[in-house]
Amino acid sequence: MITCNGKSFTPFITNKTIQDRLKTLADQINQDYEDKCPLFLGVLNGCFRLTGDLFNYIEVESEISFVKLKSYVGTESSGNVTTMIGLNEDLKGRHLVIVEDIVDTGRTMFQFLQELEKMEPASVSIMTLLTKPDALEYDMELKYIGFEVPNLFLIGYGLDYDGLGRHYNDIYQIIE
Repeated sequence: MITCNGKSFTPFITNKTIQDRLKTLADQINQDYEDKCPLFLGVLNGCFRLTGDLFNYIEVESEISFVKLKSYVGTESSGNVTTMIGLNEDLKGRHLVIVEDIVDTGRTMFQFLQELEKMEPASVSIMTLLTKPDALEYDMELKYIGFEVPNLFLIGYGLDYDGLGRHYNDIYQIIE
């Protein structure tokens, strides 16, 4: 058990389990994007560990960029998506792989996909380490999913609680 920002958390997914799953997802991505030179688009801050680890297993020629989106305050979604840092790359005709730490309600990703569509990419795929099917409110295809998880509040491996807890190697669930 760990304590973060006054709340208690218990282990949920180990780093070894995460790494094993990332290898499998990377193999699939390597096959799907052979000869396409995709642009991986990491959604900060949560994706920083995930993206670095994923790239240990990516073998296709590719590029990477990051965008910072925000919709959470504390343990609850604010309902509003704020783009903090925008894109510098021209996305027209590019194959994009969005790298996201978690898709729960899907609101952030849904709104972001609408903005990306205006930039005329050749294709857009979403790779997420975690998704919460019971919390999903928007219809979207998550092509590469690490783990489907219950609607729990999680920290670690890039996931945070008010900016804290991202440094843990494993993922932890809150104890209510």
